[in-house]
Amino acid sequence: MTSFLRSDRSRAVAVWLVVVAVMVTGMVILGGATRLTGSGLSITEWAPVTGVIPPLDPAHWQAEFARYRQIPQYQLLNRGMSLAQFKFIYWWEWSHRLLGRLLGVVFLVPFLWFAIRRELSARLMWRLAAIFVLGALQGAVGWWMVASGLQNRVFVAPERLMIHLGLAFALLAALVWTALDAAAGLSRQTLPSPWGARALAFAGLLYLQVLLGALVAGNHAGLVFNDWPLFDGRLWPHPYAGPGVWATLAHSQGAVQLHHRMVAYLALIAALGLGFGAWRSSYLAPDARRLALAVVAAVLLQVALGVATLMMAVPIALGVAHQLMAAITFCLAVAFAWRVRRV
Repeated sequence: MTSFLRSDRSRAVAVWLVVVAVMVTGMVILGGATRLTGSGLSITEWAPVTGVIPPLDPAHWQAEFARYRQIPQYQLLNRGMSLAQFKFIYWWEWSHRLLGRLLGVVFLVPFLWFAIRRELSARLMWRLAAIFVLGALQGAVGWWMVASGLQNRVFVAPERLMIHLGLAFALLAALVWTALDAAAGLSRQTLPSPWGARALAFAGLLYLQVLLGALVAGNHAGLVFNDWPLFDGRLWPHPYAGPGVWATLAHSQGAVQLHHRMVAYLALIAALGLGFGAWRSSYLAPDARRLALAVVAAVLLQVALGVATLMMAVPIALGVAHQLMAAITFCLAVAFAWRVRRV
């Protein structure tokens, strides 16, 4: 059977995947800015192909604006908005969707090129195909999220925002891990070691924190309890509970902010422990120990950004910086988890 493999190690494939990962991070950042500017519901139709062309004349702009005026966000929140104000939020959402389309092209075209030239090993071929499917699913989930805000709501459903952001970070993890595999060549697994499990568990903890952060964002919970470390002077946010378990976990502003804070403290303690243990470990290579310290530094910076963002009631610049740092920190944790599993 003919192998897809020309060389199991490919710097070109690794660089391409890093570019795609950077673009996914850009999608995360632009998506965060779109949410913070209240722009996410400005385009009320899903047109994957024709939607790349924005309104080009006054008549088309009026038609887009008329569709927006039919949804609850305009009627209950933005009634009286001018066309100029609508254009401002429209361009944010259009740019976010355009970058998503460009991302699909930047992934698919080189993937086909490398595959046709047989420059992908079988292990990379199947993994990249799965990443493409995950990316396509992300586009569909993005529209599913937007659709939740077009009827009976003025914003998207927080749990759908959580799924949308969670898929983006899953894509980041897959891209970073696969890029490292492509750069290093055929995996040389280490003997069983506690470091592999520790590093993966820590990356999983950061992933959980990202999901909880999405619930904070979806519930606009950063706009309440803007003191720290207390909650409006209390040790516990009030109110905390919703009318049911799911309403509390996914829709209570007090609950989602408390959970996000608590897991942040846990992640900080875990990061310090991971960094201290890695630095003292004779098992890990020097570059792995340095990577562990980079993870600790990133977590410290992210915690500081989170506190500042909360206490300043989520200004756009800090909100975007906090989301960017989340992506950087998570990618470093994934890279560390990859590194400690190799000789």
